[in-house]
Amino acid sequence: MDWDWENARDSLPLLLEGLLVTVELTLLGSALAYLLGLVFAMIREARIPVLSQLIYLFVELVRSTPLLIQVFVIFWLLWPALDIKPSAFWTGVVALGIHYATYTSEAYRAGIQAVPKGQWEAATALSLPRGRVWTGVILPQAVPRVLPALGNYMISMFKETPLLLAIGVVDVLARAKEQGAETFRVIEPYTLAGLLFLLVSYPSSILVRRLERRVGHL
Repeated sequence: MDWDWENARDSLPLLLEGLLVTVELTLLGSALAYLLGLVFAMIREARIPVLSQLIYLFVELVRSTPLLIQVFVIFWLLWPALDIKPSAFWTGVVALGIHYATYTSEAYRAGIQAVPKGQWEAATALSLPRGRVWTGVILPQAVPRVLPALGNYMISMFKETPLLLAIGVVDVLARAKEQGAETFRVIEPYTLAGLLFLLVSYPSSILVRRLERRVGHL
C-alpha cells in the first residue's frame, strides 16, 4: 500500500491533539507517582507498626499485577463503590500514578538507604525533630541519587498511556485509530503516532542518561 501524503497531513492535527493529552497524562501521573511513592518509602523506612506492613503488601500487589487490570478495577469497581464519577482522563492519572508510585517508592528507598548511617546518628545526637531530619538531612541527599530512575519511570509511563484507550481516554493512539476508521487507511496515522512517541521519548531518554552521568559524579 502506497503512502498517502494527503492523509498524513490531515491526520497530523488530530494526532497532535492526542499527543497533548498523552503528555498531560504523563506529567500529572508522574507528579502523583513521585509524591505518593515518597510517602510510601518514608512510611516503610520509618517502620511504623502495621502501616508499614500494609504499604509493603500494597506495593507488592500492585507491582505483581498488570496496569490494565488496575485501570479496570479503578474505573469499573472502585469508583462505583465510592459513588464518584471522575472522567476517564482522571481515572488514567490516578491509575498511572498509583501504579508507578509502587516503583518510585522502591527507588526512593534505595536512595534513602544509601545515605550514610552517620548522617542519621549525627541528626539524633543533635536532637533534631524527626520531620527536620527527613526534610533537612536525609531527603536532600537521597532524592538527587534517584532522579535518573524517576526520569526512566516517567518515560515508561509515557509509553504505557495507550493502555488507557480501554476506558475511553482519547490519546495520540486513540486519535490514530479514529483517523484510520474514518479514512480506512491506518498506515499513515499509526506511523505518525509512532514517530510522535519517538520524538518525545528518545530526547527524554538522552536527558536521563546525561542526568545519570551527572549524578554519578556527585
